[in-house]
Amino acid sequence: MGAAIRMGRRHLGQTLTNPSVGCVIVADGKIVGSAVTARSGRPHAEVQALALAGERARGATAYVTLEPCSHHGKTPPCADALVKAGVARVVVAVTDPDPRVSGRGLLILAGAGIEVVTGVLEQEARYSLAGYLTRQTKQRPHVTLKLALSRNGMIGRLGTKPGEGQVAITGPIARAQVQLLRAESDAILVGIGTAKADDPELTVRLSGQGHRSPLRIVLDRRLELPLGSKLVRGARTVQTLCACGEPSTFTCTESFEQSRSALQDAGVHVWPVTDLHDLLRQLAVQGISSLMVEGGAAAADAFLKACLVDRIHLYQGPDEISGDGVASPLDPANIPGTFRHRRSLMLGADRFDEFEQDL
Repeated sequence: MGAAIRMGRRHLGQTLTNPSVGCVIVADGKIVGSAVTARSGRPHAEVQALALAGERARGATAYVTLEPCSHHGKTPPCADALVKAGVARVVVAVTDPDPRVSGRGLLILAGAGIEVVTGVLEQEARYSLAGYLTRQTKQRPHVTLKLALSRNGMIGRLGTKPGEGQVAITGPIARAQVQLLRAESDAILVGIGTAKADDPELTVRLSGQGHRSPLRIVLDRRLELPLGSKLVRGARTVQTLCACGEPSTFTCTESFEQSRSALQDAGVHVWPVTDLHDLLRQLAVQGISSLMVEGGAAAADAFLKACLVDRIHLYQGPDEISGDGVASPLDPANIPGTFRHRRSLMLGADRFDEFEQDL
């Protein structure tokens, strides 16, 4: 099951509305087939693993991170495929909360005389499947808040020009891990203050992984994102969205409409939203399962106050930021009590702490 979970992580953020599931088939103590849900969401992991195993699947054990599907969609049910292949035993980590599946896949397997075992490495699998599970149970994406702070608790420096507020807080190992988190996320979000001050690209900069760049979202109530910003200039290459207020709430609607038209002409999607809850609901409808909130202090504070953060990634560098620093809304000493500490790592000279709430 550990191998199946690692397999399932390979396509996080790339399987559209479907979860990234891992499947490993074992016969006579050897792995005869293994697969992960395809990048398009289909074919599913079980079907691919069975195809690799061929006749060796008969009498084998299949280890699957999520309950095999039981409903007819664009492809036949994976539970039926496992039965047809003649596997003798299916080991499942997590039962699918999707009402079309929940428990039905297990019943199909058991009804065919297949031995079914559930709950193996369930917590580890739920961690990897958190995006899908959250979208199914809460009708919103799973939200990871990422913050990099200096030794004295600052996340940047005040600046008046684009890029002036950016400070290298952490080293290359920590920055590479952040890039990996971007690659595993369906969407990434910053506030308009960060977008204007830092002029970020919010793309995946790991070698050869640029195609995994997530949907880029800016909280931009008044549509102030500059047309010359990197986000706007790259909007036709990487999907970009401005979440704004309802036009009727502004006194100068003509200026607002001009900004909306200009952004849309540049390839930026513009969504009026009432609040963060509304934004996350709309994202879930579009199949977005995981959201990374990367900056800055105002956006982080807003998500925390709305109780919309599921996981916190804190990176703390060894140096201090002097002068006009921007204080972090969180540090390891004031994490909300609903979060539990999951792990700590040293990434070179930087400390990484992860906290999460139970699903």
